[in-house]
Amino acid sequence: MRVAAVWFPDWPIQAARLDAGDELEEPLAIGAHHRIKVVSHAARKLGIRRGMKVRYAQSVCPDLTVVEDNPDRDGRMFAALAASFDDVAASVEVLRPGLVVVDIAAAGTFHGSEEKATEMLIDAAARRGIDALAGVADEIATAVIAARVPAVVPAGQSASFLAGLPLRMLVAETSLGADADTVAALGQLGVGTLGELAALPSTAISTRFGRAGLHCHRIACAAPNRRVAPEIPSADLSVSVSPEDPIERVDAAAFAARALAASLHERLADAGLNCLRLKVKAEVDGGEIVERTWRTREALTEEATADRVRWQLDGWLTHGGAGAITSLILEPLEVAQPDTAGQLWGSGSATGPGTGDDQARRVAERVQSQLGIDAVVQPRFVGGRGVAERVALVPFGERGPESSHAAWPGAIPQPLPARIGGGLNHPASRVTMIDAHATPIGVTAEALLTSQPYALSWGGNKYLITGWAGPWPVDGEWWEETPHKVARLQVIGCTPRDQEPVGWLLVWSKQQWRVEAMYT
Repeated sequence: MRVAAVWFPDWPIQAARLDAGDELEEPLAIGAHHRIKVVSHAARKLGIRRGMKVRYAQSVCPDLTVVEDNPDRDGRMFAALAASFDDVAASVEVLRPGLVVVDIAAAGTFHGSEEKATEMLIDAAARRGIDALAGVADEIATAVIAARVPAVVPAGQSASFLAGLPLRMLVAETSLGADADTVAALGQLGVGTLGELAALPSTAISTRFGRAGLHCHRIACAAPNRRVAPEIPSADLSVSVSPEDPIERVDAAAFAARALAASLHERLADAGLNCLRLKVKAEVDGGEIVERTWRTREALTEEATADRVRWQLDGWLTHGGAGAITSLILEPLEVAQPDTAGQLWGSGSATGPGTGDDQARRVAERVQSQLGIDAVVQPRFVGGRGVAERVALVPFGERGPESSHAAWPGAIPQPLPARIGGGLNHPASRVTMIDAHATPIGVTAEALLTSQPYALSWGGNKYLITGWAGPWPVDGEWWEETPHKVARLQVIGCTPRDQEPVGWLLVWSKQQWRVEAMYT
């Protein structure tokens, strides 16, 4: 097998330029969540880097043009561009917007040579302001890496070509599926090149890093991979729809894509299978059939399937000139058994996500689509002095507020409590603490206890106090009309009957002790 990979560097930048009719002025950058996501070559030369805050990047380069991130735009524009390759090669697969792989052996036989076929692929993608690089090798992964050099790797020389490349090439391209943490760990152990990784025993890699490490090792060794667009016999799992009115608008295409993706994944779930390669086929006015194959490294989720179908339909309708769509078919070309089943959370390996995590994500996204984005939230560490204030709940799938790991004066020392109560205003959080003379204990203005703790009552239970630490005063929001003054106290106690120790984090606020959290 010989594979050609055609790579469009910084594709979101190129897609934005295409969508705007090449009217955007350099230097260019794509922004997402107030940070720079992609930068153009001209912007990089001026010091703009990925991950920068947009405001800081604009202060470094006042002439910087920042375009909002739009994955739908990237997919739509590339779906239309990928149609150009059909005139050169029959076996074309889209790995992601901005990267395709082609069976260059078949195309080379047809056009006379690999070199000529590769040159024709570059020419087919030629647009004003669009850059493309190509790499040729025996394996898909090696060809993808070669496209970034770029290079044509002679047959049988993939391992020697990869040997001298830095290890970071594994994470330079997301479609390779290399785990970033695993690559970082290998680098910390002194592995600097792909050749050094390939020289390590596969058993040692799999024992230390599991499946994620073995995947990186196979790439470095140039292990044989799947063919480009092979027709693998499988059960008929395709789904189709023939709308009453031909699809002519993008919004109608999006609705059809979502509904058909749901039907496909219901059928896949019933069969206990995942889809790795999907063919999107459409019949247009006049009876013409247009199709495109999408390949992914990980199993397609329902949302990912709907996105790819929507991008493809949008490309055909907007830029492909194919006419109204009268019939739409989704055909799984390559399916596989899930790695694990029966669990919802954490069913993957220690080094990578599993099918259960994908299922959980799909469930969360479906609930959000029905009940709203705030219906499913996830905790994020944000820093703070207490316990509850260190965790913020943000909508699932969104980035939370930036956390600060700097020291917080008055923060509770480690170890932190494991359970958080219902809140300081919850009736069940009220606690009464007394000294040996049954006198209630409070906190003075100097942040000292009024007496030595002896016992406390919480609900209907009584506990003898065996130890305590604190109090730690916090004078927060002192600039407001009603400052938030509290003091925290760690307390350990036990019941007179079973002598089982219990730990609490108490808060003194508004002349009352309350339980903020418990130690278990």
